[in-house]
Amino acid sequence: MPIHFACTMCGRCCHDLRLPLAIDEALDWMERGGDVQLFCDAIVWPEDPPQADMLAQHRRRRSFAAYSGTLPVRVTVTLVAAFAGPCPNLRPDMSCGAYDRRPRVCRIYPAEVNPFVPLDPAAKACPSDAWSDANPVLMHGGRIANADTAALVAQSHEADERDRVAKTHLCALLGYDTAALANEGFAVYAPTRLRLVAALREVQEAGASLNDVQPRSSHPWHFMTNRSTTLATLQSIGASARQEKSSSDPAHTPGYLGFFDDDIGDSDQWNSPAASGPLQP
Repeated sequence: MPIHFACTMCGRCCHDLRLPLAIDEALDWMERGGDVQLFCDAIVWPEDPPQADMLAQHRRRRSFAAYSGTLPVRVTVTLVAAFAGPCPNLRPDMSCGAYDRRPRVCRIYPAEVNPFVPLDPAAKACPSDAWSDANPVLMHGGRIANADTAALVAQSHEADERDRVAKTHLCALLGYDTAALANEGFAVYAPTRLRLVAALREVQEAGASLNDVQPRSSHPWHFMTNRSTTLATLQSIGASARQEKSSSDPAHTPGYLGFFDDDIGDSDQWNSPAASGPLQP
């Protein structure tokens, strides 16, 4: 059954967001006065999956190899523009003040970047008339029917794969080495704008020399969690895992953005015991 869509300019999708950005988009966002955080999660990865496992291959293309204790893992680092309330580029008439420079994820919305997440109109902020059958077809047979949107999704996947090597060096430059367990939450670093811009410029300038480098971390990684069963399991299989409290210095020590209520310590010791992750991971 086809899914039809046309933007009504209601502005609902431009509030309270965590927008995933490519490196070039993150630099542009910060040059225009915005702030960018790093969301880090990791998954246990004892061996590479078969090529037929498309979900695992999708994860692999977005991540880099590392070790946590004796355990091989893959770490995904997402650059995120996070803001409460309206987007800083949103005008009073609900038009975009940076339309020609808006992030790729904004251009793709409401389609999903992740090919394994089906588009569900009920889960979107758009009003019902945005989905009227009189509007152009966005999805058909589970596939994106709009050629421009499909091309943008492909570009997003290419940027994820291209940026993952630079992100290994970015984390080394910044001294970041902690991630949440994938599908449980994110370790969130909030470097100052000047520090992150300088580090991104450095890895960008080294880009050509990194082209043939394997995406592998030069330093060990640690898991953080707010769940006692996860902590015990990770430690039992050789990972470096620990309980982490709220960070008083998020530029150097990560906060925790969890998808589940915590059962370790007092809930007010955590930055956010139950919250959603970046838009369109």
